[in-house]
Amino acid sequence: MEVRDLFRQTDLFKGMSDEALSRIVSRGRPKSFEQGEILFVEGSRGSEFFLLMEGDVRLFKTSLDGQEVSLRIIRPGEVFAEVVLYENTAYPVSAAALSPGRAFGIERSSFAALLDDAGFRNEFIALLMKKQRYLAERILYLTSYDVEERFFHFLLERYGPSGVYTVDMAKKDIASAIGTIPETLSRLILRLRKLGVVQWEGSTLKVEQGYLEGFREEG
Repeated sequence: MEVRDLFRQTDLFKGMSDEALSRIVSRGRPKSFEQGEILFVEGSRGSEFFLLMEGDVRLFKTSLDGQEVSLRIIRPGEVFAEVVLYENTAYPVSAAALSPGRAFGIERSSFAALLDDAGFRNEFIALLMKKQRYLAERILYLTSYDVEERFFHFLLERYGPSGVYTVDMAKKDIASAIGTIPETLSRLILRLRKLGVVQWEGSTLKVEQGYLEGFREEG
């Protein structure tokens, strides 16, 4: 898939004209990274934003005592670090590659030059408003469902309804994806094990089908 088509599918740039998307792509370049590689560090100069083309990237913050707190897992087709375009000149989080992959990077200054064009600027502002509505919906999601509901919805969305899964993410990254902390997720899994709802050995997770079905119908 061409980079322009990937941009077309992102939340941030979905709906922009072909001409505008081509102009965006002309301002950037692809970059490869290895598993464990740090793409940028919290507090460093925010000179570039990215579209993830392949692989997975973890966004995290580091507490005063040195502990890393995962905030979000970026998947292919998602834009990240876009905050440097309109808010911060420094990255508010760090980004680390969870697997080998590629990202398409665009310099902040190059994108700012595109905004000098009134037509492009109006398109982009309209899309920012859509992004704001998405964030409002995310807040509603987090406040409407408890951690258990969010966990099972996540399994269904990522792995499907089979009930037997090969989990390809660390538990702390799953916790981040469902908007909680690893300790809370661990307590949930322990409770579900005691109830006989789940079995989790290594990367294999089994969920009692009848229990899972209730969340599928709810979704």
